[in-house]
Amino acid sequence: MFGCVTMILTLTALIAGERRVSAQDLPPPLTLARLQPDAQSGQLGDGNSSLSRDAAPSSLWRAGVGEGFNRGAQELGFSLGYGLGVKVFGGGTIHNWGIATAEYGWVLTDVVAADHWYRGNWELLGQVFGGGQYHPNAAYFAGGGPLLRYNFAVGHRWVPFIDAGGGGTATDIRNGDLSATFEFNLQIAIGARYFLKDNLALTAQCRFMHLSDAGITSPNLGVNTRNFLLGVTWFF
Repeated sequence: MFGCVTMILTLTALIAGERRVSAQDLPPPLTLARLQPDAQSGQLGDGNSSLSRDAAPSSLWRAGVGEGFNRGAQELGFSLGYGLGVKVFGGGTIHNWGIATAEYGWVLTDVVAADHWYRGNWELLGQVFGGGQYHPNAAYFAGGGPLLRYNFAVGHRWVPFIDAGGGGTATDIRNGDLSATFEFNLQIAIGARYFLKDNLALTAQCRFMHLSDAGITSPNLGVNTRNFLLGVTWFF
């Protein structure tokens, strides 16, 4: 009992020696109006405390334009251009045409190789294309397929990329190089985007395209063109 009394007296003396705490020194009470469930996590928070979940990034970019995309960023692009034929891989005729493309892309990764000059993002695209041959004669072609693209994170508004892919094509080009309506297409490209805004870019690319049917029919010498394209791309 004496020990308890001594402890109480000691605590009383300590409290008396401290300055009185006014109502202004106390933090505002947590009321039901301030404790609101977070929309993402369901946890309670006042919007400013550590209980609230950090807001999701509002930008497409990891750290500003040209610094690499956030994973899950998407794009929609359209391009127009022309193709100049080249005699390679067995093709015997120069085939020149006009071409249009449309692409939808989905960024698959966050920035990879972040400590290297070649840092960037991998992206999967679906492409459709079509156009008309004007040399050596009039003919149509239309096709599409998936592309795998690597976007370099170089730190400025010019964002270069490389890609490759393939798919199927329908065409009535013949000229001794093709003999069937259905052909496969193989592609490889280099290009760059110039971002006018953080979500709008002009796109320039040089795309090599090969058409053939892998020997299913004969003749199957193939059609080969270098395609020069200019377009616009929106990101969201």
